Amino acid sequence: MHTVAVIVQDGFAPFEFGVACEAFGLDRTDDGIPNFDFRIVTPDPGVVQSKMGFSINVDLDLSFAYEADLVVVSPTPRQYWSRSASDHRVLDVIRQAVERDAWVLSVCSGSFVVAASGVLDGRKATTHWMYADKMAEMYPLVDVDPDVLYVQDGRIITSAGTAAGLDACLHLLRQELGAEMTNKIARRMVVPPQRDGGQAQFIDKPLPDVASLSLAPVTDWMLENLRLDLTVDQLAAKAHMSPRTFARRFKADFGATPAAWLARQRIMHAQRLLEKTELGLDRIAYESGFGSAAVLRQNFARVLDTTPTAYRARFCCTREAMDAAGVERQAVLEPVA
Repeated sequence: MHTVAVIVQDGFAPFEFGVACEAFGLDRTDDGIPNFDFRIVTPDPGVVQSKMGFSINVDLDLSFAYEADLVVVSPTPRQYWSRSASDHRVLDVIRQAVERDAWVLSVCSGSFVVAASGVLDGRKATTHWMYADKMAEMYPLVDVDPDVLYVQDGRIITSAGTAAGLDACLHLLRQELGAEMTNKIARRMVVPPQRDGGQAQFIDKPLPDVASLSLAPVTDWMLENLRLDLTVDQLAAKAHMSPRTFARRFKADFGATPAAWLARQRIMHAQRLLEKTELGLDRIAYESGFGSAAVLRQNFARVLDTTPTAYRARFCCTREAMDAAGVERQAVLEPVA
């Protein structure tokens, strides 16, 4: 991925627009991260009004978007959500991007515009939980999931409201740049590189009467001991709670069960080891808590839809690791059969 086009129209949401600019438009070459050819485009160049009352001046029409490796669709006002009201030029850009196998990413209600183009028919997608029912009603051929932060179906990524757009951007960057570089980007943004859980944790509900104590010491200990066979009973003892209370509190705080959270951390640790070390797969499996190379491969196939060897081929950072893998640095990710 080298070129990124962000489409803005009148009534765009500044924060969500800024998420795309932050994720793909910032110069991070000082951190060893390659720049993208990043451009902001609009159907009719000139002044584009935001929903907050200020405007920006956009010089470029949609021409660049027809060739971009990634097309980002910013949120648009409700009156433009239907097929009849959406700008046909924007819909054409989205359709053409999917046809040529480019990435398409929408933030929040931008998913309505993507749905209006027809490319989401028969696919899974998401949007802000407040609008999920509306999207399902307007586009019954789209499988709308209201509970997740983002959905990737093929090379189309739709995300939920506001900050979930950042999660989706980081998810895409992990596939293009690898875990280590994406972690650098997230660190610079001062955000977690991977959030577990979904939108359900943000839907309006009463706050508990007593604020919970932090589970950070337990999760820190989990990260330091990934190679161990960690059980809920052990973790609950560390937190000085009953297993049932610990599991309930962990799910409330992190949006995932202890087992699911731990599995994701193990995958991320294995990614880092594949990128930065020359360790063999058996050793990486041991260090990341999977036990064997076979289990490591199974988890990579399930979570990342690739193999550890193919992942190393694309993202490894050392010559030794590349030689050990017997691959060229520019090899692409192999899909898992």
